[in-house]
Amino acid sequence: MAEKLRVIPLGGLGEVGKNMMSVEYGKDILVIDAGIMFPEADMLGIDYIIPDWDYLRDKQDRVKAIIITHGHEDHIGALSHFLREFDMPVYATRLTRGLIEVKLKRDHLLNQATLHTFAPGDTIKAGPFTVEPYHVCHSIPDSVGLGITTPAGLIVHSGDFKFDHTPVDGWPTDYAKLAEFSGRGVLALLSDSTNADQPGNTPSEALLNDAFHQIMREAPGRVIVATFASLISRIQQVVDVAARQDRKIAIAGKSMVDNAKMASELGYLNIPDGMLVDLEEIRKLPPRQSVIMATGAQGEPMAVLGRLAFGRHPSLSIQEGDTVVLSSHTIPGNEEVIHEVINRLFQAGADVYYDPVAAVHVSGHASQEEQKLLINILKPRFFVPIHGELRHLEQHSKTARQVGIQPENIAVVENGYALSFGKERLEVGERVPGGYVFVDGSQVGEIGPAVMREREALGQSGFVTAVMSYSRSGGQLVGQPRIRTGGFVFTPEADDLLSRAQDVIRSAVSEASGADSEEIEEKVELALSRFFYRETRRRPVIVTAVVEV
Repeated sequence: MAEKLRVIPLGGLGEVGKNMMSVEYGKDILVIDAGIMFPEADMLGIDYIIPDWDYLRDKQDRVKAIIITHGHEDHIGALSHFLREFDMPVYATRLTRGLIEVKLKRDHLLNQATLHTFAPGDTIKAGPFTVEPYHVCHSIPDSVGLGITTPAGLIVHSGDFKFDHTPVDGWPTDYAKLAEFSGRGVLALLSDSTNADQPGNTPSEALLNDAFHQIMREAPGRVIVATFASLISRIQQVVDVAARQDRKIAIAGKSMVDNAKMASELGYLNIPDGMLVDLEEIRKLPPRQSVIMATGAQGEPMAVLGRLAFGRHPSLSIQEGDTVVLSSHTIPGNEEVIHEVINRLFQAGADVYYDPVAAVHVSGHASQEEQKLLINILKPRFFVPIHGELRHLEQHSKTARQVGIQPENIAVVENGYALSFGKERLEVGERVPGGYVFVDGSQVGEIGPAVMREREALGQSGFVTAVMSYSRSGGQLVGQPRIRTGGFVFTPEADDLLSRAQDVIRSAVSEASGADSEEIEEKVELALSRFFYRETRRRPVIVTAVVEV
C-alpha cells in the first residue's frame, strides 16, 4: 500500500503571521518556515506569539530539514525557539541566512545551528523530498517559492509572492521555472492569500521612488522613515533617493543596524561611501541634509519610532519640521497602537505620512489577478490557500473556482487540520494542536488564556489585596485587616470605602469562625467582590491572605 502525502499547517492559516507548515510522506517530515505573530491589542504584556509545534515533538527523528522561504519575522522569527528543541539542518538563501545568523547570534545559538545556503535553481534532497527553490518577487530580496517533488507527486508552495515586472533589485519572478513545473504536472498548489480580497494587481515597488522623492524634496527638515528591520529593499530605496537629494542617512534601532550591516557585507545593500553616519553625527547636520531610518513601523513601544513618539528615546527627539514616513502595512489587530503613535507624532510637531493617506508603501503580496495568473500557469489538480485570515482563505478559494479549479479539489482549512493528497482525492483529517504559544519575556508557553483573562481584569478594574491575622483557636481576627489597592479607587471617598470593606472582612471571618485559612480566604474574597460591585459597579481582582497567629 502506497504511503500518503500529508500537509499539516502549524501556523499562518486562519491568521496573518507565525507561518509554519509540515509536509509528510510516510515517516519523513519536511518543515517550511517558523515565524512569529504580533500580539493583538487584548494580549496584554505578550511580546509575540509562536506556532504550537507540539505535534512534531515526538517525531524529532523524522524531521529531515527546515526550509526557509524568506527573511521576514513572520517566517523566521520563531526559529531560535524551534532550534532550542530540534536539531536539524536549516536551508535558506544567502540574505535569509544572514538575517537568521543575526538572530541566532543575538540568542547565543549560532554555534549549535546547522545552516546551509542555497540559491534559486539549486536542488535540495531531504529524505524522499526533492526541493527546488525558485525566485519570487516579494518586499525583501532573496525570496523563494518551493517546488517539492514527493513520491506522490509535485506540490508547489508559493511562499509570499507578487508578480512585479519592475522589481527594485531587477530580479523578476522565475516564470520559466513555474512553466516547467506545470509541464511536469502539479499535484497541489499552496498559495499565499494575504491580499486575496484585493482586486487587480499589486503595484510595483518602483512606484515608491516617486513618493519618496516628493516627500524628501518638500520636507522642511529631517525625514524619518520607519519600516521593518528586515526590509532591506526599502532601506535601499530610501538610500538611493536620499543620495540624489544630498542627504546623509543614519540608522536607528539595533535590529535594523545589524541587518543593514550584514546586508551590506553580502552585497544586498549598497550605501555610497561617506553617506552613512551615526546618530551623533546626524544630530549635528542641518535638518534638510539628514534622513533617519528607524524601526517601529508597527508601533512597538520599545522600538525607535514608538520611543520617539512618546519622548523616551535616549538620544533623539521629534523636532518641529520633522517629516515621519511609516513605510509599512498595518498588521491586522495593530491599528489602535499605530494610530496612537501617529497622533503622538503630530502632537510633537511632525508631519506624518502613512498608508493609505500617502503612497509610501506597496504590498509584497499578490492581489487577485496575480493569484489567478499563478493558478493558470501551474494548473494544479488540488488547491490550498495559505497565509491569511479565514476571510482571505475563503476569498482565495472563490478566485480559484473562477479560474476552473473544482470545489471538491479545494481545501480551506485553519491551523492543525491534516490534509491528505491522493491522485484523485483531497481529504481533510482530524485536527492536531495549532494554537497560540505566547512569549512573555523569558516565558515561552507558560502564559495561557487564564492569565490573559486575569490581566484584562486587572487592566479594567485594578486589584485589591487584603491581609488579615487570624486566631484559629479564638475564631477571630487579630488587629485590623490591611487593605491595599492598585488601579481601583483614588478618590476622597476611598478611605470611607476601604473602612467599610474592613467591616465586610470582619463579618465574613466571623461567619466562618473555626474554618481553616483557605476557606476563610475564599469567603472573604467572595464577600469583598460582592461589596465592591454593589458600591462601585466594578469588579477588581481580589487577593486575600490569612496569617494564622
